[in-house]
Amino acid sequence: MAVKKGHAVLLVVLLQFPFLQAAKILTICFIGGSHYLLMDEISRILHNNGHEVRMFLQYAHSMLPGRPPQQSPYPVSSYSLGEEYIQKYREIFIANQKDFLSGRSDYKNFLNFMTELSYQCNITLHQSEIFSFLKEEKYDLAIIDAFNPCSFLVVEKLGIPFIAFCPGLFINAGRVGIPGPLSYVPEYKSSLTDRMDFFGRLKNTLAFMVSSVIEMKMDALFDQVIDEHFPAGSRPTIADLHLKPELWIYNVDFSIEFSRPLLPNVQWIGGLLTKPAKPVTPELEDFIAESGESGFIVVTLGSMISSLPVEEFLKEMNDGFAKMPQKVIWRYDRSDWPEELNVAHNVRLVDWLSQNDLLGHPKARLLVTHGGLNSLMEAVYHGVPVLGIPLFGDQSENVVRIEAKNMGIFIPPEQMKAEKFANTMRKIIENSRYKMSAMKQSAILRSRPFPPDRQLLGWVEHIIQSGGGGHLRPYSYQLPWYQHWLLDVILFLSICVTVIVYLIVNVIRVLIYLMFSNRKQKQN
Repeated sequence: MAVKKGHAVLLVVLLQFPFLQAAKILTICFIGGSHYLLMDEISRILHNNGHEVRMFLQYAHSMLPGRPPQQSPYPVSSYSLGEEYIQKYREIFIANQKDFLSGRSDYKNFLNFMTELSYQCNITLHQSEIFSFLKEEKYDLAIIDAFNPCSFLVVEKLGIPFIAFCPGLFINAGRVGIPGPLSYVPEYKSSLTDRMDFFGRLKNTLAFMVSSVIEMKMDALFDQVIDEHFPAGSRPTIADLHLKPELWIYNVDFSIEFSRPLLPNVQWIGGLLTKPAKPVTPELEDFIAESGESGFIVVTLGSMISSLPVEEFLKEMNDGFAKMPQKVIWRYDRSDWPEELNVAHNVRLVDWLSQNDLLGHPKARLLVTHGGLNSLMEAVYHGVPVLGIPLFGDQSENVVRIEAKNMGIFIPPEQMKAEKFANTMRKIIENSRYKMSAMKQSAILRSRPFPPDRQLLGWVEHIIQSGGGGHLRPYSYQLPWYQHWLLDVILFLSICVTVIVYLIVNVIRVLIYLMFSNRKQKQN
């Protein structure tokens, strides 16, 4: 019996399906800390669901200071920047921390950081042995950390279709083509919410202009790297590469972020690192038990910051904790604690802590955090209020959103004083509205139709099975900038209006001339 045409097509698809389910995927990560934690989680999810995964990793000893080493279930191709440069970079990072803690964080610090990333990128693109190996592997798809522009250059060099994963908010929305009406979508570094008055909208418009200039300066830092590693005539630009991914995935959730318009090729799957809590160690459980009904406070200022380089700031925090009835579990490198400063009686210092498990403990009362998005997502997941101390990057924007959602308060680091710190912690813990808001956001996050790991897997496999994300990308990506912003239409209409006004004015002038001319003839 002959097979119908429709059945034949279905048979072909089904025959291909097992192959597509076991794709070869390369993940790319060149930054440590929370960036590595997210890319590692993505790699594990894909590996555990049958895909052949390898990570291209820039390794450094300070990627996750204090964290016990863990065995990777997937293979890793790694390289090091060299001990001499790593030490130099660590000194730069510490100097930047001092600026952040003193309230001197600005765009200059950010551009200096990007300058270091461009230098590192040059070293990365010289890893010819790894590049040759990865090209021979013929990967079906790559997933890159889109924060680092070098990731785009590496995947372009390898010639692999890719998904861009952004570890934070929609900070690059404009260059991705995501609509961002300035009347209610706050720009990066504006510290605004979605509810703006006139001056807020004015500030947001100015922030948009400044961001556009900063983006151009940031891209220019990689021009020399591009010139060295790509042949003339086929040199990409960072801006063009932002339009090339098959899909954009953002590590954000609208339990934190403000509502805004998105495109079909933009998906959000915030909360990859959130998990049901596991029991904490017996040692910590005994310490927590001593707190009674007061409970305890979790303190961590980021996966890459194990100690604070400004002793005065550290002293104010420590003195603030001493005024609290709660126990405090603080991730801090004990070997870096100043000898002349006594640790507060209710504080336990630990080199590393399982933040997710501690926040899920029934006696957790507050998270004191730098405002990293992963930390905030875990606080939302477990319904724990937050006190934010934003240090750098998108952290100030993250804590603005937490405060706007009424689940916490933030203190700029330059305003850190023990009395103010203690009073703010008491206010958050004792005022039930912060806990109620945190539980509300937790319900929003937990009640999504699909958990983030299933969303990630589903979208990655959709891109593989559909042969790319061309059907999701808007045609605006192919339009010249003047057509995208309708400048040609505006120019045409302006000319038409000008011509019409010119004709009307001249007709009126002729009529007036004729009217006065006839009047003079009658008078004569």
